[in-house]
Amino acid sequence: MHINNNTPAWLASINCCFQRYNSTSLFHLTIRSIVLGLILLPVGLANAETKLHKWVKPYKPVSQEEIKQQMPFYPSRTTTNGQTLTPEMFEPAEVCKGCHSEIYQQWEKSVMAHSWEDPIYRALFKRASAATDAKVDNFCIACHSPIGMTSMNATAATLDENDDDLPGVNCEVCHNIRGITGNDNGAYILSPNREKHIKVGPRNDANSPYHKTEFSDLQTKSEFCSVCHNVSHPFNSTPIERTYDEWQESAYNEQGVQCQDCHMTPGPGQNANPGKSAIMGKEREHIFSHEFTGGNSTLHQYFNDHDSAELAREMLRSAATIEFVELSETLSPGQLATVKVKVANVGAGHKLPTGFPEGREVWVDFSVNTPTNRQIYRSGAVVDGHTESGTRNFKVTLGDANGNVVDLNVWEVDRVLSDTRILPNGYSIVEYTFLVPDDIDGEITLNATLNYWPFSQQLVDELLGKDKLTVDIVEMTSVSAKVSVAKEESKKIATIKKLVVLKLLLEMYK
Repeated sequence: MHINNNTPAWLASINCCFQRYNSTSLFHLTIRSIVLGLILLPVGLANAETKLHKWVKPYKPVSQEEIKQQMPFYPSRTTTNGQTLTPEMFEPAEVCKGCHSEIYQQWEKSVMAHSWEDPIYRALFKRASAATDAKVDNFCIACHSPIGMTSMNATAATLDENDDDLPGVNCEVCHNIRGITGNDNGAYILSPNREKHIKVGPRNDANSPYHKTEFSDLQTKSEFCSVCHNVSHPFNSTPIERTYDEWQESAYNEQGVQCQDCHMTPGPGQNANPGKSAIMGKEREHIFSHEFTGGNSTLHQYFNDHDSAELAREMLRSAATIEFVELSETLSPGQLATVKVKVANVGAGHKLPTGFPEGREVWVDFSVNTPTNRQIYRSGAVVDGHTESGTRNFKVTLGDANGNVVDLNVWEVDRVLSDTRILPNGYSIVEYTFLVPDDIDGEITLNATLNYWPFSQQLVDELLGKDKLTVDIVEMTSVSAKVSVAKEESKKIATIKKLVVLKLLLEMYK
């Protein structure tokens, strides 16, 4: 190690100690490197600085001045590069339609286009705003109408105005995001450059006669999606939604599969989508679909987008498998029987399900029927608008500061009480135990159906009123099997027959 006049005394002393040993000794060189590395590590860490803070921290600025400087749209993390934005800085999506007609048609059916009009969001937002004296308004609007929040002073009160026509997440939002400052709560930098008329995108060779283009590597990565698909409680930092984190910690991330690779394709399993992004654009091997297909067929159905609703169902059907495991060949009447069902997440790059925790639920509807179709057992039925007690389901349960379950008032959330969702490439085995009736002799049929809904009918009815919106329950996959039921005498006879056949076979090969 080179020592000079600027070397700290403590480091020079340590170096002198090592000089007493043979510097060519491999052992001593190794020890020396380890010790010096441990000593210098804190110094390096202290000097390392980053502007990217993944999540909102429990600490908040202590003065209004600090809040305004660090988080101008507090409690959302959105910033604008110091710009004061006005609506005139953004163009309507219909302008983009002139050149990007196919992409526009895809987008206008998407949940992105409907993000401000979503009836569930609007009803829940009104409640949250009223309950918190509008403290959460920016937090909620940041990802449902970024332009409305940053340039139009939108609040919950805007929902009741006659000219409530705020844009949702449109072309001008995504293609004017210049960077991110974290991975949750709207931590995007929205900075339109109307003067130079620059739009950012995922192509480094794009050329437009109408506007300038600028390549954005961020748009090719899942981090772009993280700012609105990770949600932390704005005042206590409880993790509410963690779709991005679920992906980041999965094998999909390790394999380089991004959110865009699944949610910006024509459908599940369709990795290639050749065509043009614009009518005068280049022919490309893959064009990103702007339907942003997810699993919310209910919302598409509400907006009469039936093709998009079916595409969402296809996405859900490709996400999971279900099967019986360790299934007995025969059961005995009058005895308890246990059946195991395995549910695997084979197609989602995040937990199954993900997103909006108050609503998202996947569950098994399991039933046992006699040869005459008499049902002798069922678990997983929908009763009074929610899954019945004892249902084997996969969902997040949130709680308040006292540990009580929070079903709807998400602003009261203080902790996660449980999380039974299935990891990417993971599985869960659930069990059912039932009594086989004495009067059965023959076969029984086992049925297991894996269902999904984005929110329960009970939640929708509470928010919107009864019969205002019907939730679409999607059958993701199912399995059935027949199992023999035989009395002990019949089992003994069957066993004897097997032994006789085995004996005859052995005698044949003597």
